[in-house]
Amino acid sequence: MDGMSGSSKLSCEAGLTSSASFGDIPGNLCSPTDDWPRPFRNLSHDAAWERLAAASNLHSVKFDTSGRWRADALNFQPCAETSSQDRYAIQQIHIQGRIWTLSAVFDGHLGSHTVEHVARHMPIIVREHLEVIAQKHGNRAVPPPLIADMFAMAIRNFDDAIANDVLELFPGGLASLSRLSDSQIQEVLDDQLSGGQNYTKARLCMYGTTALVALVDPDHKNLWLANLGDCQGLMVSETGHKGWNMEVLTRLHNGENPLEVQRVMNEHPGEPECILDGRVLGAIAPFRCLGDTPFKQPPEFTRRILYNLYPGQHDTSPWEEFLMRNHTPPYISSTPEVTHYPLDPSPRAPRKYLILCSDGFTDICGTNQRAIVDQWARAAACSSSRELDEKSLALRLLWQALGNDPTSVSRVLTLNMDSPWLDDISIIVQCL
Repeated sequence: MDGMSGSSKLSCEAGLTSSASFGDIPGNLCSPTDDWPRPFRNLSHDAAWERLAAASNLHSVKFDTSGRWRADALNFQPCAETSSQDRYAIQQIHIQGRIWTLSAVFDGHLGSHTVEHVARHMPIIVREHLEVIAQKHGNRAVPPPLIADMFAMAIRNFDDAIANDVLELFPGGLASLSRLSDSQIQEVLDDQLSGGQNYTKARLCMYGTTALVALVDPDHKNLWLANLGDCQGLMVSETGHKGWNMEVLTRLHNGENPLEVQRVMNEHPGEPECILDGRVLGAIAPFRCLGDTPFKQPPEFTRRILYNLYPGQHDTSPWEEFLMRNHTPPYISSTPEVTHYPLDPSPRAPRKYLILCSDGFTDICGTNQRAIVDQWARAAACSSSRELDEKSLALRLLWQALGNDPTSVSRVLTLNMDSPWLDDISIIVQCL
């Protein structure tokens, strides 16, 4: 016997009730003026780890038989009342008998329809463009700059298709809408009884997502990162003497980046409200993303097509607040910033980890991100192959960022609130 009664065991598993103050929650979305402190259940280490794993939609892929090249991913939102609008994708892409790897995180906004579509179809679009450029070069290696151009073109074409697929429903495009009544437009869009293809195409235009997509060539000599928005790419490299270096590979595409602000203002001279309060047209934070068609098409697209997708069911005043500033679209760019990073595939090369994450992860790290990543990398380096197989590197990174102890993790997991207290968090850790 272990000397513990049945009721004591139950209490230990369920956790004792404690209180959390506003400052105890990293990256807290709530207001300090909300009802703090709030109760949470203090879980044991094993219970906290298991519950965090269960809430994180874990996925792992091994890219080779040895397990040297692998990727671990998660998507985490602790509030049970809220569905995450983040997504991730990890796929191997077969081109002419050789295998490329694609990994990506997407941070959706306004709704999940567009981010779900992008996560599912982005690997397909990239594969199609890779096939074309590989066929053109035959047995010759494709120069890295051409891969970067192809990568950017694939993403732009993918985004263009979101709006163009809807405009093709109306012969003559936007110009034809003035000749159609609202009921005629609704008749085209409302085809849910016959499969809903038109409705689905139009609905994709109402929402959007940021994107950070990584592509590694079959020889593991090159990495390309295509970035749209405020996700982050980090390269964590072993430096010897058990030291680690963290390099930020991406730039933010929002109002915090003066270069992005200047780019948008240069594209819309004489429009002082193209950026208002750090947001595009005063409404949306990312300056580059996929979808978000009302910011990329003239106002007629939204007023005549999207308003008729849900006639009479939505308050259009929030839309009109930014549509009145929409004079020379597009205001949001679908052109990704593509960077190239050389890799060393030799067996004796220093270990490298590529981290792709949504801004929910950077929020919980705050100014401690370098220390958090360094501590995580040191612990991962000491792990056995079995431990790496059993415990996701992405989940271990999340645990570290949440405080690296069961009490801190318990606060985030079991806080008694009905509205989300953390932003959605997606993380991919790819071993390179």
